[in-house]
Amino acid sequence: MAHFSDFALHKTIQQAIHDMGFEEPSPIQEQCIPKILEGGDLIGQAQTGTGKTAAFGLPLIEKMTNRNAVQAIVLTPTRELAIQVSGELRKIAKYKRVRTLPIYGGQSIGHQIRALKQGVQVVIGTPGRVLDHLRRKTLRLDQVSMLVLDEADEMLDMGFQEDIEAIIKETSTERQTLLFSATMPQEIMRLSRKYMNNPETVAISRKEVTAPTIEQVYYKVFERSKLESLCRILDSEEIELGIVFCRTKRGVDELTEALQERGYLASGLHGDLSQAQRDKVMQSFRDSSIELLVATDVAARGIDVGNVSHVVNYDIPQDPESYVHRIGRTGRAGRKGIAMTLVTPREMKQLRTIEKISKTSLESRNVPSIEEVMERQQSIWKEQLVALVEGDEDMTPFLEVVTQLKEEYPMEKVTAAALSLAFAPSISSAEEEMYDFGDTGASKGKVRFFMNIGRSLDVRPPDLVKEISELVGTSNKAIGRIDIFENFTFIEVDQEIAPFVYESLRHSRIKGKRINIEPAKPRSKR
Repeated sequence: MAHFSDFALHKTIQQAIHDMGFEEPSPIQEQCIPKILEGGDLIGQAQTGTGKTAAFGLPLIEKMTNRNAVQAIVLTPTRELAIQVSGELRKIAKYKRVRTLPIYGGQSIGHQIRALKQGVQVVIGTPGRVLDHLRRKTLRLDQVSMLVLDEADEMLDMGFQEDIEAIIKETSTERQTLLFSATMPQEIMRLSRKYMNNPETVAISRKEVTAPTIEQVYYKVFERSKLESLCRILDSEEIELGIVFCRTKRGVDELTEALQERGYLASGLHGDLSQAQRDKVMQSFRDSSIELLVATDVAARGIDVGNVSHVVNYDIPQDPESYVHRIGRTGRAGRKGIAMTLVTPREMKQLRTIEKISKTSLESRNVPSIEEVMERQQSIWKEQLVALVEGDEDMTPFLEVVTQLKEEYPMEKVTAAALSLAFAPSISSAEEEMYDFGDTGASKGKVRFFMNIGRSLDVRPPDLVKEISELVGTSNKAIGRIDIFENFTFIEVDQEIAPFVYESLRHSRIKGKRINIEPAKPRSKR
């Protein structure tokens, strides 16, 4: 097993590593650090959360001198990532006279110009703002010996290709170039061929990327009761910090407002927020003033907060890569984390695709009942009451009311009424969506459906069992009697999964034919 002491790093860097609490290098650090120290160009393929910042940051700071000139530039897709990379490089350079500066849009350019004039060795910036400084002649890159493109695929996705190439052309051809990217599309390969010199490639497999401490689960929910389901899940979990992902900016706004109305400490993050608003939300999240950050995929790019305990996919990700990227926000630095995905019936196929391509398996869980949530909440209320009773807070005004009431009513009733007054608003009381299929002529505990496919399409019972099991995520035992005729079929399923079978198959095809499914009519009595 490798140790940081194995690398040719100065004792000042080794001391900083010790202070940062790093114990042993991650796979990408183990492979990249020696190669970067040797001076060659390098391509690192790895997702966020694998330790890539230290993989390039440690050798980068090692190579810097205290000469008053910009000697290294790191380009990142977002201001958020620029700030984080800058913070980590500053920690690495703690015992070395090397100054780092993040430059990005949204912050006063005058402040950045003054800082650059004072002398900086390492600049970490977003392409647009770096280019702005180059045009103003407030930043010179002619003495840069190291160029790092961090999350290069994200930068290209965001339309920064021309800016990146313009910046590269301002640096010396003698520089060392490092490129880090989660994926390797053609544009990245073209960029590397054009601007890198025989780069060595280090690829970290997804197996090493997905932390084994991350628990992955999914909940079957209905679209109309999705918010209620989410609230019950949140109420039954011990959340330190959580990120809730939505598909759209409007979805973020609506969910944030709904959660705030229910008393959750939540704030939204998406592309329409001003830079000042974004900074305020992120600061609140970092210092735990809010416990839930509701965000879109784009807004969450570059967020790297260490103690995120829960990631919730309120809207299922659109592709497996997004799923892996989202869940990588939790379980950082060896901590435990859980990724939860809410899945509606029509989204079950998408979930199966995500499982297949990302080579992972999600455990199915039931949305907690009101009774289960209440049981969990009771222990929290008790803790809060004990803390108040044993604390030194002045409760004189309330004691006077209690003294008056206990002369007329039993203390148990008075206490319960006080608890109800204090905590009733926090109890989610919305009713779950219920399906009533009526009498379908099914066996006891089951629902019978009519489907518009039969023997003419060569449909057999195993085909239907497999399709329903995969779509609904249920065992074969939940499927009962199947009667297949020439052009139609009757099938019985457990009452519990009937709504999911109904919703899932309505949006599906079997043997290429669009399914029409409806509750069967009761059998005629003779």
